[in-house]
Amino acid sequence: MITKDIKKRFPILNQQVNGHPLVYLDSGATSQKPDVVIEAVKRYYENDNSNVHRGVHTLGNRATDEYEGARQKVADFINASSVQEVIFTRGTTTSINTVAQSYGRANVSEGDEIVITMMEHHSNIIPWQQLAKETGATLKYIDLEDDGTLSLDKVEETITEKTKIVSVMYVSNVLGTKNPIKEIAEIAHRHGAVMVIDGAQAAPHLKVDVQDLDCDFFAFSGHKMCAPTGIGVLYGKKALLEDMEPVEFGGEMIDFVGLYESTWKELPWKFEGGTPIIAGAIGLGAAIDFLQEIGLDNIDRHEKHLAAYAMEKMSEIDGLTIYGPADPDLRAGIVTFNLDGVHPHDVATVLDMNGIAVRAGHHCAQPLMKRLGATATARASFYVYNTEEDVDRLADGLRIAKEYFSDVIH
Repeated sequence: MITKDIKKRFPILNQQVNGHPLVYLDSGATSQKPDVVIEAVKRYYENDNSNVHRGVHTLGNRATDEYEGARQKVADFINASSVQEVIFTRGTTTSINTVAQSYGRANVSEGDEIVITMMEHHSNIIPWQQLAKETGATLKYIDLEDDGTLSLDKVEETITEKTKIVSVMYVSNVLGTKNPIKEIAEIAHRHGAVMVIDGAQAAPHLKVDVQDLDCDFFAFSGHKMCAPTGIGVLYGKKALLEDMEPVEFGGEMIDFVGLYESTWKELPWKFEGGTPIIAGAIGLGAAIDFLQEIGLDNIDRHEKHLAAYAMEKMSEIDGLTIYGPADPDLRAGIVTFNLDGVHPHDVATVLDMNGIAVRAGHHCAQPLMKRLGATATARASFYVYNTEEDVDRLADGLRIAKEYFSDVIH
């Protein structure tokens, strides 16, 4: 069970914003960092700061042990079959681009198909748009149901024998929808396609087992799961990664360099050119320890409860539209909404003046906004440190915003 005391583990939350205690409801954009993660990064810089792999001195060895220890924690966290399947990147965007540029360019040709959905984040749209343009492949979209879910019948209709790549987000960053990823992977594999999962909104909140999902690639970011910014992960099945070429070249990823030819290190290092994000990886390892101590199942239950509570409270406000599945079992801890006649940026500004942080805009999902018939929305996203009291503050803030703009309009 997650208690209110957990908020004390996050130093940044102990402050006032615009004269009010901070209520942080923007974890979908980036999560706050607990004391243990801050301390782990600080400890590395104070005691062990050195480059990894290259040196034989004590600091170098300690830094390498911590960096590679973090990789083992990631492998265990997602149940990868080997640490060789865990590539450290700058984040989900870099991870998906790596798959598109390395696997995609080698395996997708004119006449082939790439399949994604209408709910994808721009980071899981643009790399595939570019790949389609480069190769002459066709980019196809699986449409949504009116409640913001995916129909497996439509998945079956869209994926064909020409499909080479299927790339779908596990959890929507706008709708909160939890997609049937395992079933989609099975359909993709039945047609000979590889399955790429954008796990940015899933890894921080749900127990992930890449072997059970049978995905070929899984991408996620550390900063959304209590870790520092600038660190992320690309998981890939070992056989696929071994056949792929690196997309960045230089130091650290090489085995032998001659005047005209070079060879690469073995996995996972051939994909990690240059000095890696050492402190970020160590911070990610500490974040994983923290989340596993709480329990991912407990986190999922907590957020599902908060989302259901928020939808109940917000539904009492006339003129407020909530997007995404009405069934709390089908969504994660994200509630996206609009107030009639009020731009979401204005809503977010009034909330901020009351110490409540939410996100407003198109959420890097412009095709989805068009599908929803909205130019922008406001979004509250919950995490381990949020409480029912935070939701109550949100509902009160929305009433203030509605009353304020009602007075302004009239």
